[in-house]
This record gives sequence, C-alpha cells and structure tokens, in this order.
Amino acid sequence: MGILNEISEQLQIGKAKLVKELVQQAVDAGIPAGEILTEGLLAGMSMVGERFKNNEIFVPEVLVAARAMNMGAALLKPLLADAGVKASGRVCIGTVKGDLHDIGKNLVKMMMEGRGLEVVDLGTDVPPERYIAAARDQGCRIICCSALLTTTMGVMADVVKCAEAAGIRDSVKILIGGAPVTDAFCAAIGADRYTPDAATAADAAVSLCRGEGAA
Repeated sequence: MGILNEISEQLQIGKAKLVKELVQQAVDAGIPAGEILTEGLLAGMSMVGERFKNNEIFVPEVLVAARAMNMGAALLKPLLADAGVKASGRVCIGTVKGDLHDIGKNLVKMMMEGRGLEVVDLGTDVPPERYIAAARDQGCRIICCSALLTTTMGVMADVVKCAEAAGIRDSVKILIGGAPVTDAFCAAIGADRYTPDAATAADAAVSLCRGEGAA
C-alpha cells in the first residue's frame, strides 16, 4: 500500500508531523493498526537501524526518526490495545550503578522500540537488585545493562549473580554493552550477549525474545 511506504519513508527522514498525519489517514482509510505499525513505522525504523549500523547516518538522524516513530505510535497505541496486538517481547534497560551516562542507553531503547519490543526504562545508576525486580515483576525476557565507565563494568557481573540468586537466570537473558565492554568480558561474567552498537542490540533482543539462543 502506498501510504504505508510513505509513512516509512517520511519517518526515515524524521518528518514527525507528516508521519502523524499519514498514520491518521491510514487509520481513517480502515487499514488495521497492526499493519500500520509493522509495515509503516517499524519498517521505517528498521531501515534507520540498518543505515545507522552501516555508518550511513548518525545519532542526530536516529533521534529525529525515533521522534517521528513515537508520534505515529502514540496514535496507534489505543487501537493496538483494542485489537489485542502485543509487543514482540518485553525488555528492561538501564545504565548500571555508579554510571550516570544515558545517551547510549536511550539509543538502544529507541532501536528496540523501533523493532516492536516493549522497553521498561530503569534510568541510570541502577543497582543489580532493581534489574532483577523489574524483570520478575514486569515479565521482562531480557535485562539490558549499559556502562560507559571501566569502573562500573563490574556491576554487570553482579547483575548476573543476582539473577542466579533470585532463581530467574534460566528464564531471563542478559545483554550488555557500552564503550569499555567486550565479548571477552561478556563471556567472563556469564552474560548472554555483548553487542557493539544500538542497532545490533535491538537485533539481538528480537532474536532472544523469539528464543533463538544466545548467539
């Protein structure tokens, strides 16, 4: 359908008001909300993620695209709820205790929402116990930990240990990322996946929510 392609294209260039208008037009035309979300908004955001991963666009372009997606999605939310359309998975995300950086975390959150995931944002300076409580109380399939400081990376190991102590380690995957984090560190602490950028983190989260393992 032409209008869904147009929603996708306008979202990719960050035309928030136009995206909102087009979404309303699509709704008025009787196109199901789930279809508008998947083939319009999420298709556009998926393209943004690919281009970001390939260094064709940068953080400012991602931010304006995400704003356009959020404006369109806000219109669809009540319709999606009425239609019984559920997110493809629920994830909680936060920057670990002792670390107040949130640009990377916010970018990952946007990318994950752009892939149809529901994201519970715990903010910054998050202690291990709070990740576990969020995962348990809100039914999150994945815990995402971000750190920008070498001195706070160790908290990620504490999150893994806390998940084990709480008896939820088998049911929850742990994703880690941030400038000082590596694959080797991920393996050493027993986390499930390290990803080097926001778009890859979103891809990994979708795979894990589908039960496609830690690879």
